[in-house]
Amino acid sequence: MKTIITFSLLLLVFLFFSARLRSNDNLSTSTEIVTGADQVDQYIGYLKGKRVGMVVNQTSIIGNTLSVDSLLSLGINVTTIFGPEHGFRGNASNGAFVQDEIDTKTGKRIISLYGKKRKPSKEDLDLIDVMVFDFQDVGCRFYTNINTLADVMSACAENGKELLILDRPNPNGYVDGPVLDMSLTSAIGKFPIPITHGMTIAEFALMLNGEGWLENKQKCKLKIIKVANYTHDMSYTLPVKPSPNLNTQQAVLLYPSLCLFEGTTLNHGRGTYMPFAVLGSPELKGKYDFSYIPKSIPGMSENPLHQDKACYGIDLRNYDTHTLHKNGKINLQWLFELYNAYPDKQHFFSTVQGTQMGNFHKLAGTTLLKEQIEKGVPEEEIRKSWEPGLSKYKEMRMKYLLYP
Repeated sequence: MKTIITFSLLLLVFLFFSARLRSNDNLSTSTEIVTGADQVDQYIGYLKGKRVGMVVNQTSIIGNTLSVDSLLSLGINVTTIFGPEHGFRGNASNGAFVQDEIDTKTGKRIISLYGKKRKPSKEDLDLIDVMVFDFQDVGCRFYTNINTLADVMSACAENGKELLILDRPNPNGYVDGPVLDMSLTSAIGKFPIPITHGMTIAEFALMLNGEGWLENKQKCKLKIIKVANYTHDMSYTLPVKPSPNLNTQQAVLLYPSLCLFEGTTLNHGRGTYMPFAVLGSPELKGKYDFSYIPKSIPGMSENPLHQDKACYGIDLRNYDTHTLHKNGKINLQWLFELYNAYPDKQHFFSTVQGTQMGNFHKLAGTTLLKEQIEKGVPEEEIRKSWEPGLSKYKEMRMKYLLYP
């Protein structure tokens, strides 16, 4: 019986790699994007015989299967799973404290990097030989994946561990927005980069090393499996939602523009099943015909702004998001329009409770944008004010690009 099981497992591995190798023979001529994770033959030998830690979530897939499950089935010794914001299974709300736990399916220990700590400890890393980093980013400064990346890289550098990055495309591959004023650093902005940084996770890792942005300017040893057949101007539809409130491709592509509204008194779809696709407030009744009512939704938004109140505003579910990528610009027009339509302008850049005053500055990365909106400064002038910082960033970025 034992011989039959062993033979079956070997046959499964053989068939898996045969398919992958046939696929990779065509990578140079194919136009299909192939993620780093999907190129299993490029790293499976490297992981064999090692104790492996994995920084992963629900977007970490090989084909249609979670990469942890896939690698375990191929005999890789995954000892520890590290979960980011939203948790390993991606079912925790934004900003929610995530506990350590045991994965019910694999029996593996899950260490939360969005709970008691933000980076793996020496004790955690003593249990592994190599760390794997694999999850889908959306290319924005205020999306916390890059913060987790930096923390994991620092921990690996401190403890002499190599980090294997299985790279994935950036759905918002353009560069735009003001570069973060470092006096405004926070959990939603830690590095001097614009709102959309135009880099994949692997490229950003190279920048973290190259610019000395890790703790104590340490450098993390990296091994990167690049995305095949990818360029930054390509559109890429995510196969799995990256977080509970980025639950559609429309939301992912609108996120760089609409996340600024988290620093205003407008609801931006939290408390609905169309987050980051609608904007509204009870104060805009009579100004707009479109309306919706935010509700408490466990795992998405338990206490949304303007809960159980009719919000009137803009429906962007059918907006042509391809124009954002094509133009390489975030959309500021919705900010102008809704500020001008809002009756109580003194409180537009805060929540109803007034608890997030200043959060708009942290999201924008500058105190100037709020003042410019209030004064009615033309968009062209606003964009000029992002220079020369934006051009300097683009020049710096070129040193770390892995893709055209």
